[in-house]
Amino acid sequence: MDKQWGRTTTASQIAQWVAKNAPDRLTGRTAVVTGGYSGIGLRCVRALAEAGVSVIAPARDVARATSALAGMPGVVIRPMDLMDAASVGDFVEWFTSTHDRLDYLIGSAGIMAPPLRRDSRGHESQWSTNHLGHFQLACGLVGPLTASDGHPRLVLVSSRAQRLGGVHFDDPDWLTTPYVPMLAYAQSKTANALTAVEFDRRHQGDGVRAFAVHPGLIPGTNLGLSKAPVLARRVLSTVGGIGVADLARRAVRQVHGPGDLLKTPAQGAGSVLWAALMPDLDGQGGAYCEDCHVAPVIDDPASGSGVMPWAVDPDKAGRLWALSEKAV
Repeated sequence: MDKQWGRTTTASQIAQWVAKNAPDRLTGRTAVVTGGYSGIGLRCVRALAEAGVSVIAPARDVARATSALAGMPGVVIRPMDLMDAASVGDFVEWFTSTHDRLDYLIGSAGIMAPPLRRDSRGHESQWSTNHLGHFQLACGLVGPLTASDGHPRLVLVSSRAQRLGGVHFDDPDWLTTPYVPMLAYAQSKTANALTAVEFDRRHQGDGVRAFAVHPGLIPGTNLGLSKAPVLARRVLSTVGGIGVADLARRAVRQVHGPGDLLKTPAQGAGSVLWAALMPDLDGQGGAYCEDCHVAPVIDDPASGSGVMPWAVDPDKAGRLWALSEKAV
């Protein structure tokens, strides 16, 4: 791993390095980025577009996406709702009928800890949006990914919440288990990591590698501060803003190590694009990444970094794949 990359690396820094040192990974390439019109996803789209990548941004709210992505070169917005299997299927059909290949699929969209609600099939909303929708999308776009003549990758944005618990295989939709929003979120983020493990196992022979990424603790996004004032989100999207916030958090002993420090959305997107683009990861896959490196497997949820065994277990990954196929 290049030691210049780390916790504060931004998406634009990754894209600029790749443009200079491995331009074939950007020139003429195509990416699909879910959640590409806010937070981490928006920073990924901006960095990729400015580097010359053609980006498709599926959007549940097309009007909002159009406003957020206005003026970005080579960006196409298409309707898609991850909670709606038919909508995901329509997007896959459109993409496969209009594009011969896909180089990067980045799953950044997500919801966190909402009140209990279900999609039209009865699936809990976080399980449906964060996991099942991305699972269906990734499976639907395997053909274009394998047709890439570059270094195609699937990157799913996971979370440190995977430490809170694994997948509840007997009741993933909280039909009989009392619903706990953060545990449901943790389950969906663990599922993202396990999906990367099994997707990589299945498709590395076709040249496609998969990774899960913990982008960091990022307060300046709609995911974490959806009800906070816009001004607060903007302040916490700056290096100065999170610096002040971390000083206050240190004072009340909320910071125990580097993994507890906050990031801007651009810094969170840096780890995502590192996993998608960097030659450092050639020949690797199925890994959980954070701060622009492959994270160690740990057994202490209080550790400052790392991934719990249940989020990268190959047997659990295979079991989740079978469960997900039935669900979608």
